[in-house]
This record gives sequence, C-alpha cells and structure tokens, in this order.
Amino acid sequence: MKKELFFKTFRNQKYVNQLKEIPQKFNVTHDEENKVTNITIYGVIGDSWWNDSFSANDIDKALNEAGDNDVVINLNSPGGDAFDGISIFNRLKRHNGKVTIHVDGWACSAASIIAMAGDEIIMELGSMMMIHEASSIVWGSKTDMRKEAEVLEQLENGIIDIYMTKANISREEVREKVNAETWFSASTAVELGFANKAEGVEVEPAKEPQNKVGILNELQNILEPNEQTEEVEPIANEGSFNLLKKWR
Repeated sequence: MKKELFFKTFRNQKYVNQLKEIPQKFNVTHDEENKVTNITIYGVIGDSWWNDSFSANDIDKALNEAGDNDVVINLNSPGGDAFDGISIFNRLKRHNGKVTIHVDGWACSAASIIAMAGDEIIMELGSMMMIHEASSIVWGSKTDMRKEAEVLEQLENGIIDIYMTKANISREEVREKVNAETWFSASTAVELGFANKAEGVEVEPAKEPQNKVGILNELQNILEPNEQTEEVEPIANEGSFNLLKKWR
C-alpha cells in the first residue's frame, strides 16, 4: 500500500508504470587494486518502505568499507524517503575519494538529491531526472495540516539548497521547477547545471547573461563609425539583468 501511495504523489503519471518496474537492487564491490568502489542503487530509497529497500545506513557502511577509494555510483531510482536522500547526499559529500554518479535510467525525487553529491554527474543516453515538491500523508485537524505544510516548506528550502550547489539558474527558477514537477532529459540536465555530461549527446554550454555595460559595448561595436551621431558614454555597471517526513 505504501508503494502505491508513493507513486500517486507524482503529478505526471505517464512514467509511473516504468518506474514501478525498476528492480530493487543494492550492491557494493570494492576493487582494492584500482582503489575504486562501485555501488549500485536501483529502486526505492528508504528502509521504511518495504522489505527489499535500502537506506542511508547501507551507504554509510559501504563508504566506511571503501576507505579512501574513489566511488562510482550507478543510479536508477524513482526516489523515496527525503531524509534518507539528504543523508546519503551528505555522507557522499564527506567521502574523501572522488564520487562519480552515473544516472543509468532515472534519478527522480529523492534520487535527484543523491545525484547532486557527485563530483562528476553523468547522464547516460536516454536517462531522465525529475524534481518536485515534497509531500507527506497527514491525518488530523486544520492546525495539523498547517503545521505539516510549514514543515514541508522548510524541507523544500533545504532541498533547494542542495540543488543550488549544482544549478546554473537562479534559486527562483529552481523553485518554480520544483513546484511544477519538472522532468529533465539528459541534455537539459546538463544545460541547467544538474549534470556535467550527457553521454552520447552534444550539449551547448549555457550562455552567461550580459550586464548593461556588456550589452552597450556590443551595440557600439556593431555600429559603423558614420552611423554614430554622437559619442555615447558607457553606462555604469548596475549589476546583471535578472533574466527573467517524506519525500515525494
């Protein structure tokens, strides 16, 4: 029952049947010769969902055994418990070795939080990422509902903090995408800064917005001398334009 309720939190139900088919798998191998630890994270995150799930405790144990090895994570998950996702993110960020995360299929919801821990985040061909609002199941009075809404807002603020460690768009834009439940293709994830590379896809780097001085200088450069009727003083830089407890 918990599994069905979890998937009902997705506004876009188009991919739910595919997400349900992700095999539940957690596997760790240590290659001591090359000093690399491989961790497979497939399926729902959080040990309170059903028997064959995994949690932050499993990741902590695996990283303790890895020592200073570099870590390669193979990720394919619809998400799960927000707090487990946040704990796994923070545990990976403290690891001494390099952390590389391959999104093999899906990095949705709490799994997208885990993905942000990578020193290098690689979206494999055809993979997708999804971010959305935090949600929970509450029973009680209107006061209980308001209190829970406040908790969810604070939880989302912390999750957006995590996304902002990678995103190259504004916090307001990230919040809009969270509120709307946004699904990213591999190339879009790279363009927005949520990944470093989309395997097998050519992605043009995002352009930095120009400030007022930059735009004026560009206009002056394209004007022919005889088209300038008067000398134009550069405008002082006034800053850049504004181009304008459970997870999921």
